[in-house]
Amino acid sequence: MKDGVNGVALAVFIFFFVVVTAMGFVAAKWRRAENADSLDEWGLGGRSFGTWITWFLLGGDLYTAYTFVAVPAAVYAGGAAGFFAVPYTILCYPLVFTFLPRLWSVAHKHGYVTSSDFVRGRFGSKGLSLALALTGLLATMPYIALQLVGIQAVLDVLGVGGGSNWFMKDLPLLIAFGVLAAYTYSSGLRAPALIAFVKDALVYIVIIVAVIYIPIRLGGFDHIFAKAADAFAVKNPATGKPRGSLVTGPDAQWAYATLALGSAMALFLYPHSVTAVLSSKNRNVIRRNTTILPLYSLMLGLLAMLGFMAIAAGVKVKNGQLAIPQLFEDMFPDWFTGVAFAAIGIGALVPAAIMSIAAANLFTRNIYKDFIRPDATPEREAKVSKLASLLVKVGALIFVLTMDKTVAINFQLLGGIWILQTVPALVGGLFTRWFHRWALLAGWAVGMVYGTWRAYDTPSATQDHFGNTNLIPLIGEKGYIGLTAFVLNVVVAVVLTFAFKAFRVPDGVDETSPSDYTADAGDEGVRADLPAPGH
Repeated sequence: MKDGVNGVALAVFIFFFVVVTAMGFVAAKWRRAENADSLDEWGLGGRSFGTWITWFLLGGDLYTAYTFVAVPAAVYAGGAAGFFAVPYTILCYPLVFTFLPRLWSVAHKHGYVTSSDFVRGRFGSKGLSLALALTGLLATMPYIALQLVGIQAVLDVLGVGGGSNWFMKDLPLLIAFGVLAAYTYSSGLRAPALIAFVKDALVYIVIIVAVIYIPIRLGGFDHIFAKAADAFAVKNPATGKPRGSLVTGPDAQWAYATLALGSAMALFLYPHSVTAVLSSKNRNVIRRNTTILPLYSLMLGLLAMLGFMAIAAGVKVKNGQLAIPQLFEDMFPDWFTGVAFAAIGIGALVPAAIMSIAAANLFTRNIYKDFIRPDATPEREAKVSKLASLLVKVGALIFVLTMDKTVAINFQLLGGIWILQTVPALVGGLFTRWFHRWALLAGWAVGMVYGTWRAYDTPSATQDHFGNTNLIPLIGEKGYIGLTAFVLNVVVAVVLTFAFKAFRVPDGVDETSPSDYTADAGDEGVRADLPAPGH
């Protein structure tokens, strides 16, 4: 690790940060409608984004600091287990192809802004809608926290933000946080949509250079894998077991499979994923994106291999989240180190902005309007959502300050445990009205309590609670807590649905109709495609 501040890299990093900040504020006037004071405009970008904007927005939304920092850090720390993120991003697209177009259609037909809006309309239950809204808020905050951890890792390696004084140590992160909050408040979803173009361009440039240049410097992939295998074979003094492996062992395969499946089921249920989907202008945009977004999975696989490269390069860090930033600083010229760090930093800002907007929409629509101010005007909704987006970021800061940041991937896994509990009501509701609303609520409660308890009760080497959230005993094997909780959720929902129907417990009123789930732009009652800018 170089001593002091890397001035050249810092200058390049600041340059790109200033550029995207300016773009964030300029985005307020990009594709702006005459009346921008509504959630449709501020929170969904006018529901006007086409295939390419949506592709960049979803890419910026889903492939985050988790991709650039946490996944390679997991590979650096334990080997093959960290690659679970690659199959899960492949598995998720066939799954979402079946339900996202249906969600788009019914949301546009009825003006739904959030997934909880749909659940309230489908099952006639504000209580169930509130449960999903609270889940979305809770699951989003650790995900935003993961983005802040990514920025902090870059700043640490750059040599800024150090020192013993806690305020000075975190000051650069707080500045980045403040800038993010400001342009999100000003421009809404248009800001991350515009910045996503720069973010993705930087990410692809850095990946292509890294997977060609670094292996050449390290003597080729054969040498990289050999060095990684030797490092993983060394036994951990605390456990007496090897540190990791290049190939998942038989005793970990069930855990690997359930973690990949559970993560694939969860990815597009997050509020930020739903927000990006609902911002698109027609059903075909969603279909096209589920076929071209897997290109990012190739990128993710290459990024994960950086964990092996860090080992081969002799990177030694106490905090695994610093491994890839440190690898870049050790391997690249200073100017390109700045470019790489900018890719990580902007790769954290874009999803953090979308996540805070999505969470704010949930609060405004499904808590504020449903329970506090039912007569709120669209202008009032937009104002409340802007303020709520700031509070969500503060909640994310609490996660950063109170949880162990050395295994940041757990931030995402913890959110996945919670968001999986929305599957029966949200995904199930898109295909059937069979479930009883109170049964769904009871199943959700069981899944949330069980998942949170097991995650809380799971220690790691560095903390007593919320440690290794991906592995627990499951029928004599090990598996993902979130998937176990989901199974319990479904069982409770099915059993109680039979019981409630047998006792003729009143169910809610469904305000949707079968044709709503296949409606497209231009159909009666559905907003038509917007003209392109300048037309």
